[in-house]
Amino acid sequence: MSSAANSRRRVAITGMGVVCPLGNSPSAMWEALSAGRSGVGALTTLPQLDDLVHYGGEARDFTGAIGDFGELDKALKKSIRKALKVMCRETMMAVAVAQQAVADAGFGEQPMDAERSGVVFGSDYMLSPPGDFTDGMIKCGAQEKFEYPHWGQDGLREMNPLWMLKYLPNMPGSHIAIMNDLRGPNNSLTLREISGMMAIREAAQTIERGHADCMIAGATGTRIHSFKTIHAVQTEQLADPSLDPAEASRPFDANRTGMVVGEGSGAIVLEELETARARGATIYGEVIGTGSSVVASAAVDRPHRVALANAARSAVTESKLDADQIGHINAHGLATTEGDTQEAQALGDVLGSGLEKIPVVAQKSYMGNLGAGSSVVEVVGSLLAMQGGELYKTLNFETADSNAPLAVSSTSQLRAGESFLKLSVTPQAQAAALVISRV
Repeated sequence: MSSAANSRRRVAITGMGVVCPLGNSPSAMWEALSAGRSGVGALTTLPQLDDLVHYGGEARDFTGAIGDFGELDKALKKSIRKALKVMCRETMMAVAVAQQAVADAGFGEQPMDAERSGVVFGSDYMLSPPGDFTDGMIKCGAQEKFEYPHWGQDGLREMNPLWMLKYLPNMPGSHIAIMNDLRGPNNSLTLREISGMMAIREAAQTIERGHADCMIAGATGTRIHSFKTIHAVQTEQLADPSLDPAEASRPFDANRTGMVVGEGSGAIVLEELETARARGATIYGEVIGTGSSVVASAAVDRPHRVALANAARSAVTESKLDADQIGHINAHGLATTEGDTQEAQALGDVLGSGLEKIPVVAQKSYMGNLGAGSSVVEVVGSLLAMQGGELYKTLNFETADSNAPLAVSSTSQLRAGESFLKLSVTPQAQAAALVISRV
């Protein structure tokens, strides 16, 4: 008698797309990773906050111009150009990476099966920049004394009537589904840093249970924003602003001082394995294990450690891999003092002594924290490493930390292996994990 697990459909990854501080494509990102070149620099899109934030991982090559959305046919180019007026920057990046992934998967002249294809896309909470309200506030006397009773009649009239459509967190998935005529399962997730991992997990499970044959999964996010950067200053440990930008993000290094803010987006195309093989698709990897956990009790000591261990254990158990079969670990690697320590401890809890032999890479050393966009961009980094065979090094790792004993990839001459474990966690101790292998 066969069990549900034995009859579960296998899920392959057949397309990838990236917009990040290292470039506007997986190939551009891989070139920077291979060269050990940081994408962190002095802020240009946001005024520097004196003695707080001077630098970040900006997606400098992404301008939002139609050329940033890849090679498009005439109809799709017209559709995207028309929709740009109701897209904020995060949504623009999402649409761009989704179209990259679709093209990379080979869906050009042969589009996806509309009824059997869908999208799950994650995002951060989306906020307007102050400029969206300036004219209305001036109309209500904000230069001297803001008159609240006048807002409804006078101030609101100065607002763009389509303003709200730019900042709804379900808009990335909606635009992607409409532009690609995807009529199957469609969902949007807002789970901060784990949004992308959970989007991949849900998309994979949707295919596994037979509700779709093809899914686009991804996430978009930013920590470089008028309000979000201030929020990060108020609630998170940020890197010392006096450091050289390229040397500021130091995951797992004993002298780390905090995270670096960044922005970016990533997407992958997931397909039922035999369907992908039948059409001759390039297969970058297979999702063989997933896990998630949240630890919300104040009574739990070191909740991030517990949540990460729960998620990683679930993913590794589902993958049926032993520790010595995991080629490398792509860590969350935020570069905060306590965060990296708890992540290292969680990995030890799950993998035991086998952890000593597994190389660990932290891609945020190149880009900083891209918010919801980080995890999918990092998944693409590991997929590319697995394809090429060689793991890129973790930047700025010089001094090992006895509180975070990991085999951090300080050289680019390590093998990526045949599989990898990816971890992600939020400040609220929501964690997610994936195990992906070569087919």
